[in-house]
Formats: sequence, structure tokens, C-alpha cells
Amino acid sequence: MTHVESAHLVELALRNATPTDADAEALRHVEQCDRCREELRMLTRVVAAARTAQLVDLPTAPPDRVWQRISRDVSGAPDTPRPPAPAPAPGRRLLLALLALAAATGIAVAHRYLHERAELVRRGVVRQGRETRPSAFWRS
Repeated sequence: MTHVESAHLVELALRNATPTDADAEALRHVEQCDRCREELRMLTRVVAAARTAQLVDLPTAPPDRVWQRISRDVSGAPDTPRPPAPAPAPGRRLLLALLALAAATGIAVAHRYLHERAELVRRGVVRQGRETRPSAFWRS
């Protein structure tokens, strides 16, 4: 059994157009099919609720920017560019610079350690994670 397409059920629930033979056939199917009947019933309730809704039914009126955005999206007008983000405060800049310096130092130390360790492994000084003599890295 072929069910009625959801888009057709929406049109039936809206009742905007003059009924056609296809509508009559769809309604005959809806009489026989629980799934399509339930979907049409739900859509009809949604349409009725939407048509009887008042602005006072909303918890709060949407801000003007919402309607402006909807209008802009519907009309296809491009978004207005946003102003650039403000620069961080001088104290915050110093903090960010110190954090970047600390991160760079940590990366440099880890890189040197790993490079030295790889060299020791290559020479066979380090086996199974244990060194046979202290690393030259820590003596420099």
C-alpha cells in the first residue's frame, strides 16, 4: 500500500486549494490507513492552532532584530558586516604573551628531550625505556 506523501497531507490540512481528484483519492486512502489518518489529524491540529494563535499567546514578543533577520533571510539581502572585535586589554595582552612564551618554551624543551632520547635509542644506549648512563641533555 502506497501512503499519501507528507507534502500532500500538509496541503490537505491547510485546505488552501480547491479539492482535486488526487485529493479525493488521498482522502479515501486516509480513511483506510491508520498511519496517514493520524498524520493528517496531527497536521490539521497544528494548522488550526497556528491559525488561531494571537500575539498574546506567545510568552514574550520576539525582539525587532528577529523580524529583521527573518525579513533579510526571506528577501535574500546580504547580511550587514559586523564590526571588528575589540582588541584585548593591555593586561590581557601581556598575559597571553606570557602564556604563549611558556608554551613555546615547553615545546622547545620537550623537542630537545625527545631528539636527545631518539639519538640515544639509535646508538643503543637506551633499551626498553631504561638508560644505561645519564642523558647528556640533563648535563648541559
